[in-house]
Amino acid sequence: MTTNRQDLVSGVLVTLEVYGCSIVLGTVLSVALAFMKLSPVRVIRYVSVAYVEVFRSTPLMIQLFWLYYVLPLLGLSFAAGLVGVLSLGSNMGAYGSEAVIGALRAVPRGQYEISVALNLSPLKRMTRIIFPQAMRLFLPTWGNLLVEYLKYSSLVSLIAIPDLMYQVKSINGLTMQSAQAFGTALILYYVLSRLIIIPLFNMFEKMWAKRMGIV
Repeated sequence: MTTNRQDLVSGVLVTLEVYGCSIVLGTVLSVALAFMKLSPVRVIRYVSVAYVEVFRSTPLMIQLFWLYYVLPLLGLSFAAGLVGVLSLGSNMGAYGSEAVIGALRAVPRGQYEISVALNLSPLKRMTRIIFPQAMRLFLPTWGNLLVEYLKYSSLVSLIAIPDLMYQVKSINGLTMQSAQAFGTALILYYVLSRLIIIPLFNMFEKMWAKRMGIV
């Protein structure tokens, strides 16, 4: 694998790029969909529910293929990298929104009553009192999603995005050394997850807990 080091490094960088962008999209969608589902406006709630149901009830791979192969037939064509980000981020948003809703509902009712007693506006109630506490409850679930979607990111290789899995499959096709090629992929995904993503997330979680005055 040493002769293919440059290809592997390139694949890792593409994986992190697609993964990082999908996290940003997934985070924004998670919060937006959660508040849409809690909206008093029925139409907005229905849109959120329909979105979540579609993306949670269909395979991510089908969503990826649909965006890449079907949308061009309807006149909408996107670059492969953008399709990878959209599919991963949209799917993550559907699952993440349910976690956000669960966290918001888990905040003690007394906190809502206190925010009303302080005569705070609805926006300030949410941003200063409710959401910070909900985020603390939401973070463990979000951490698990981050690890899961790193693994799911390997699916983007199916639409010719030159990520880590794409490079490994190319190396395997050239060398026919499956054990070495996919063994290297296994190690690299483990390193990315266990030694980079999880420690960074744990650091962020501790920082948030400290900000909330828990530790």
